[in-house]
Amino acid sequence: MARPRLLVVSMSLPVTAKRTGEESWSFTMSPGGLVSALLGLKEFETKWIGWPGVDVHDAIGKKTLSITLAEKGCIPVFLEEVCDQYYNGYCNNILWPIFHYLGTPPEYRNDATITYQSQYDAYKKANQIFFDVVKEHYEEGDVVWCHDYHVMLLPQYLKEYNSKMKVGWFLHTPFPSSEMYKTLPSRSDLLRSVLTADLVGFHTYDFARHFLNACMCILGVEATSEGVVDQGKVTRVAVFPIGIEPERFINTSELSEVVQYMKKFKNDFGGRKLILGVDRLDTIKGIPQKYQAFEKFLEENEDWRGKVMLLQIAVPTRNGIGEYQKIKDQCHYHVGRINGRFGSISAVPIIHLDCSIDFNQLCALYAITDVLLVTSLRDGMNLVSSEFIACQKEDKGVLILSEFAGAGQSLGAGALLVNPWNIKEVSTAIGEALNMSHEEKERKHKINFQYVKTHSTQQWADDFMNKLIEITTNAELRTGKAPLELPEHDVIQQYSKSNNRLLILGFYGTLTQPMKNQERRGDGMNLDLHPQNFGEYNMWLAAENGMFLRHTSGEWVTRIPEHMNLEWIDGVKHVFKYFTERTPGSYLETSETSLVWNYEYADAEFGRAQARDMLQHLWAGPISNASVDVVRGEQSVEVHAVGVTKGSAMERILGEIVHNKSMTAPIDYVLCIGCFLGKDEDVYTFFEPELTKKTKSPSSSGSDSPKKVSATIVDLKGENYFSIAIGQTHTKARYFLDSSDDVVQLIHKLCTHKNA
Repeated sequence: MARPRLLVVSMSLPVTAKRTGEESWSFTMSPGGLVSALLGLKEFETKWIGWPGVDVHDAIGKKTLSITLAEKGCIPVFLEEVCDQYYNGYCNNILWPIFHYLGTPPEYRNDATITYQSQYDAYKKANQIFFDVVKEHYEEGDVVWCHDYHVMLLPQYLKEYNSKMKVGWFLHTPFPSSEMYKTLPSRSDLLRSVLTADLVGFHTYDFARHFLNACMCILGVEATSEGVVDQGKVTRVAVFPIGIEPERFINTSELSEVVQYMKKFKNDFGGRKLILGVDRLDTIKGIPQKYQAFEKFLEENEDWRGKVMLLQIAVPTRNGIGEYQKIKDQCHYHVGRINGRFGSISAVPIIHLDCSIDFNQLCALYAITDVLLVTSLRDGMNLVSSEFIACQKEDKGVLILSEFAGAGQSLGAGALLVNPWNIKEVSTAIGEALNMSHEEKERKHKINFQYVKTHSTQQWADDFMNKLIEITTNAELRTGKAPLELPEHDVIQQYSKSNNRLLILGFYGTLTQPMKNQERRGDGMNLDLHPQNFGEYNMWLAAENGMFLRHTSGEWVTRIPEHMNLEWIDGVKHVFKYFTERTPGSYLETSETSLVWNYEYADAEFGRAQARDMLQHLWAGPISNASVDVVRGEQSVEVHAVGVTKGSAMERILGEIVHNKSMTAPIDYVLCIGCFLGKDEDVYTFFEPELTKKTKSPSSSGSDSPKKVSATIVDLKGENYFSIAIGQTHTKARYFLDSSDDVVQLIHKLCTHKNA
């Protein structure tokens, strides 16, 4: 059986091409675990689509390069005239600085033809070229994995071409806070495109949270712990910390050549303790801050002078760009000044190399390093930290790690975390690392080595692909599909044949006309709803997603789960009151498990602006670490505990019904009708027949055991299950009705048929 195909799409191919003749090419393989991980997904036949690293303008060159690359599983994308304003322009001049908190750069002053708009136009054109190549090679069933900020528009182009295409997108850089991201031109277009993907991945929870917050604040969509919900479409957002190939580093560090390098370097360094830095020469790597901290350490620790050295390997990147020449000059200035101040004829405290070094030599340096110093100002992950840990030998070194590197969330437990902007703090950490006991070094190394060993690059790729396949395999169930027209005859006929029927009816928008703020209510029922509206009927009422239940002949009973944490309510209420006082026409609604701020009567534009600001306050304070979902309605903001949905409430509701001996036979007919929020549409799938065989009888909450009706309380066949959404075209429900009037007419026909 043929393996499924994976199309990996990134800015660059895993090989760089160099033309050696009119029809001949040579190639250099790109280093790193990412390439081997993606090409090593054994369950897929992987094809890699990207720029070959060289501009090719002639037809012969394009043809011969394409043929040669095909043998390596690669497909070239020829960007030609848009490459400069696309890559050096919008990608690296606009997106990259914003994503790394450097802000938006000024317009080019010396060239009126290069503007934000011209760069964005090139970005759109380049993404279209990527799409054309994917479309040319796509086969039904292929999975497409888009990588990084270079192709943020690609998911939308792919989904518009084929809505069933399996598409994932992963960001390898930080995603900035919404306040920073809001400064980006075309901010909404990029977010909406990314949200068309089935799965969006980030390195850390902070990056994922920033993305969700940006979607809520800028697009006004609903964000939950699962991802983003927009008009019924669910985009899963998840965290996948990337790793390294640990075995490659472990095995290399044991080679005889590497052992010889270790001995040589130790001899060259004259017994001094080694502090190592390995970074790209980049503005975000914090190399000047590293030098200032080391200078501070030497100032305050005279006894360490001449006994410790800092070796900085600064790998050149983007040569010829002004900003990078500035950072290079700045580094050289600090090195010369500090060496002149603390150096001697026999030794200098800092060795700065503007070059990369041989892999075996790098592993040898990692193995003998006493302190690895990482002072990134912003970093997507920083895998140097993991490489260092994998190569350590008998005498363990210490990792000093910037809290602004993504690796801080993965390796922080076994490292000394620092704020690289705080020179004194980094200086103190250097002293702590150099004076750390052997036992403490071993303890910290053991923690991080276990993480590095188990969280490899291969594991990262497997985890992402497994999640993407899981999501897309269950796409119809998870993201909804166009519902069918209700077969009214079957609804009535099966109703008449059944013995124990369960009718689940929403209230607002289902039995009543939709309210102006229907999006917020999500079909809830207030506890103070007058009993006389339903008192004459033998039925159950559920309020606040099943947190409160009552039979029409009884009183309200609380069914709030014991483990539910509601400590966030007071803080959220304080924020809501603040905005209510400052937004004329808005009002606050409270319940036991949720809070709603509604601005349906406020000025529409001002209300939306206030809602965006409110979300910033909420995420920065009362809900930053709380288990809550935030629902952004058309004219409202709701905060409620995670998992408070109608589907999750069904088992509690059925348990109460069974406990009160209201059932004497298994349910063999279900009619579920509602006009629900996306988060509540799990109620439509709760009774899917293929799942009911796992639905055990709910346990009672009282001292009396429920009447035994069956091994399960549901005995439901597919033809006896009808889930119906009101006025929605993207839903998990099987069928639809246009309005609440249609619902009333259907219920009337059922009653008439029953009494006939």
